[in-house]
Amino acid sequence: MQLGGMNSLLLSEVTRSIPLFSNIPTLVIGMDVSHGSSYQSNVPSIAAVVSSRYWPQISRYKAVVRAQPSKVEMIASLFKPVSDAKDDGIICELLKDFRATSGMKPKQIIIFRDGVSDSQFNQVLDIELEEIIKACKHLDENWCPKFTVIVAQKNHHTRFFKPNAPQENVSPGTVIDNTICNPKNNDFYMCAHAGRI
Repeated sequence: MQLGGMNSLLLSEVTRSIPLFSNIPTLVIGMDVSHGSSYQSNVPSIAAVVSSRYWPQISRYKAVVRAQPSKVEMIASLFKPVSDAKDDGIICELLKDFRATSGMKPKQIIIFRDGVSDSQFNQVLDIELEEIIKACKHLDENWCPKFTVIVAQKNHHTRFFKPNAPQENVSPGTVIDNTICNPKNNDFYMCAHAGRI
């Protein structure tokens, strides 16, 4: 997607048939931090946050990028009040954009967080989610949207096989949510698309 354009539109957006999304104003946020190479300790890390706009569409996004201290994984500028009336943080900018393009505040916010390890899950909840809640309250102290936080981890050493065809990839849409998953977290593995090999 370039310059605010839209490469494609899902049929389910047009027909408003996405369960739990099409009927409730929902903001979808994606967050990650990119770090310089390991031998460059003086290069700042780059925090990137994207969010949906024009609800009930989910194919149009606004992106905000900020530099932060090198090798810091938690995003430092989600909530950045500069006065009682002004917040210069990433989330405030995205919330204002959602309201301007959708005509309302979101009643639920779904956050996809990438790039954190298992040991950082609590930091995402205790630091980043708390900053997002503060940004919401800064705009309207009575506003209390529902939050869903999903940590996406692509780098793992787990391989799944079809029961009767161990040389083949599992079918697209396969979800594994028991036996090998962490019993303390609401974990699952998902194969969302067909494998190329």
